[in-house]
Amino acid sequence: MTIRLPAADGTLRTYEPRTEPPAVPPGTPFTSRTPFTSRTVFAAAHVVADPYADVSPDSPAAVDWDATLAFRRHLWSHGLGVAEAMDTAQRGMGLDWTGAAELIRRSAAEARAVGGRIACGAGTDQCTGGTLAGIRAAYEEQLAVAEEAGAQAVLMASRALAAAATGPEDYLEIYGHLLRQAAEPVILHWLGPMFDPALEGYWGSADLDTATDTFLEVVAAHPDKVDGVKISLLDARRESDLRRRLPRGVRCYTGDDFHYPELIAGDDQGFSHALLGVFDPLGPLAAQAVRVLDTGDVRGFRALLDPTVELSRHLFRPPTRFYKTGVVLLAWLAGHQSHFAMVGGLQSARSLPHLARAYELADTLGLFPDPKFAEERMRTLLALYGVTR
Repeated sequence: MTIRLPAADGTLRTYEPRTEPPAVPPGTPFTSRTPFTSRTVFAAAHVVADPYADVSPDSPAAVDWDATLAFRRHLWSHGLGVAEAMDTAQRGMGLDWTGAAELIRRSAAEARAVGGRIACGAGTDQCTGGTLAGIRAAYEEQLAVAEEAGAQAVLMASRALAAAATGPEDYLEIYGHLLRQAAEPVILHWLGPMFDPALEGYWGSADLDTATDTFLEVVAAHPDKVDGVKISLLDARRESDLRRRLPRGVRCYTGDDFHYPELIAGDDQGFSHALLGVFDPLGPLAAQAVRVLDTGDVRGFRALLDPTVELSRHLFRPPTRFYKTGVVLLAWLAGHQSHFAMVGGLQSARSLPHLARAYELADTLGLFPDPKFAEERMRTLLALYGVTR
């Protein structure tokens, strides 16, 4: 059997889907699962929309909580940590702070119930004013929600702070205040403008060398309150240079969805841990690769993970912020949810040729537990766009 997939030039091409399921170890209950030993690994997880909710794209998000939490249990069953309420969960792109707070509370409770690791994003997306005092208060509110839920906090980059700050000193003041009051060490998140254009010039400068110096100054002033830094700049050299300048004991979590195999593998001067949106669709395969790395087999780790980079680069191609659409498509095709609807109507953010290529690359990698099931769902999507068998 073959399937016709639309190409970017408007033509239809023939693809022969795989027939065998992937040879990936199944997930296991927490009590019988061996934790990773060489790297700390988080998958930033998407949210599942409620497809029956009568909402518009600018309405508060309607979330299918059962399916959303079931997907987190899937990630935990493979030993991955869950990075919750991050940009993969459509923070600021369909999920507002009210929905994010509910997501944090529910996911943190579920993590406690199953023994899963969780870190939750704390930002300022409820901020209605542009003053530094208002931004600080917004951060404090969200940090408190994460801590009260029993989750590790990820201090996310703030659109409001990027707009209001007049220079590096404002970042030093805001982050210094938050770190001093944090109950436990947090993860600092530097999200580049390719993921969110509103974050251009973060840390007080559009010059990345100057911005890096300010970022590292924040870390150096409070190393006991920084578990690690999450770098999402899609620049492997810059991340490698930055992690070598971190204080001893502060982790570097790669958020580079273009170069993650080489950054996680590392070199003779260190390595990156991981907090990645692409590990949402790659969860089982990524976990298998890290377990190989735990044995010291870097070559085997790269052999498993290097082939996934083409898919990741496709999902995260510009405009990068719309990568969530491909992530949710793959979750639907893999059977993790019953529909391809997204909060904010974001399922329409990528073209049919883009989605078709994502399906083809994922199928080639063996990411679908039931390839025939994924093929039939892809045929359904194609038919909705007028592509007949």
